[in-house]
Amino acid sequence: MLRILHGTHYDFIKWWKHMAILTAIWIAIGLVLFFARGRGFNYSIEFTGGTLMQAQFAKATTDDEVRGALTQAGFPHAEIQQFGSPVDYTVRARPEEQGTTVAAGDSTSKQIERALKAHFGDTNVRIVRTEFVGPRVGEELRRNALIAILISFGVTLIYLAIRFEWRFGVAAVVATAHDILTTLAFIMMLHLEISLTVVAAILTVIGYSLNDTIIIFDRVRENLKKQRKESLRDVMNRSINETLPRSIMTHATTLAATLALLLFAGEVIRPFSWVMAFGIFTGTFSSIYVATALLLYIEQRWPRRSGESKGTARALAEDRRQGRADKMATR
Repeated sequence: MLRILHGTHYDFIKWWKHMAILTAIWIAIGLVLFFARGRGFNYSIEFTGGTLMQAQFAKATTDDEVRGALTQAGFPHAEIQQFGSPVDYTVRARPEEQGTTVAAGDSTSKQIERALKAHFGDTNVRIVRTEFVGPRVGEELRRNALIAILISFGVTLIYLAIRFEWRFGVAAVVATAHDILTTLAFIMMLHLEISLTVVAAILTVIGYSLNDTIIIFDRVRENLKKQRKESLRDVMNRSINETLPRSIMTHATTLAATLALLLFAGEVIRPFSWVMAFGIFTGTFSSIYVATALLLYIEQRWPRRSGESKGTARALAEDRRQGRADKMATR
C-alpha cells in the first residue's frame, strides 16, 4: 500500500499567527478591490438580467469564432456554450449600458442576430429561440443563492453540534466563513463572473473544507479520549499529522480532476474550475490553521468542567503547567 508522509511530526500550530496575518492580508486585498471597482462583484446575467439566445449554424463552428463575432458587435463578455450538437450554441449577453427592460433585451437579441449573420452568412445561422431574464428574476436568484449559503451554515452547525459539541461546531463554522471570504477575494482578484455555476462551486468548496475539518476534529476527539499526558496543542498537532497522508492523497486526486476541467473543459466551466482549484487550497489551510487554532483558543478560554471530558481536561491542565514552566524559565 502506498504511504505518503507517514509518521510525520510537524508543528503546524506553531505557525498559526503567521498564517492568520497572511490570510488577513489576502481578505483585505479582496475588500480593497471590491470597493475600488465601484460596482463590486461581476455578476452574470442570471443575477443582473439579460438575453439568452439559441443559435443553430449550418456547419460546425468553434466557441472562439462565435466569441469573435460577438466581440466585434460590442459583447465581449457574452457567455457562449455548445448546446447539444456541434452546430447548436447558446449565447447569454446583456447590454453594456445597464438596461434590463424588455425593449433593451429585444435590442440586444437583434444586435447579436445581425452580428452572427454578418459573420457567418444569412443562410448559415438560424435563431431557434430567444429569452429575456428580467432584473426581478435576477434579484430572486441572488437572494436564493445567499439563502443556500446560509442554510449550509445552519446545517453545518447543527450537524457538528450533534456529532461533536458546540466548541467544535463554532470552530468549524468560523473556518467555513473564512473559506467563503478568501474565495470571494480570489474571485475579485481574477475578476471572475459570478454565475449560478460559481455559486455551486462555492457551496462545493464549503462541503469540501468541512469534510476536511471533520476528519481532523474526529481524530482530535479520538486522541483526547485516550487520555494521554499531552497538552491540547500537542494532541492537535499529532491529529493533523496522523490525517496528513489521507489529506494529501485526497487533495492530489481532486486537484488533478479540477485542473483537467480548467484546462480542457472550455470557457463556460472555467470559472467553476478556478474556484474549485482555489477551494482545495483554502479548505486545507482553514482546516489546519483556522479551525484547530480557534478550537485551541476556545478550549483555553472556556475550559470544560471536570465531568465533561477527562481527556480534554487533562490536556488543558498540561497546557497550563507548560505555561507556568515557560514563565518561570523566562524569569
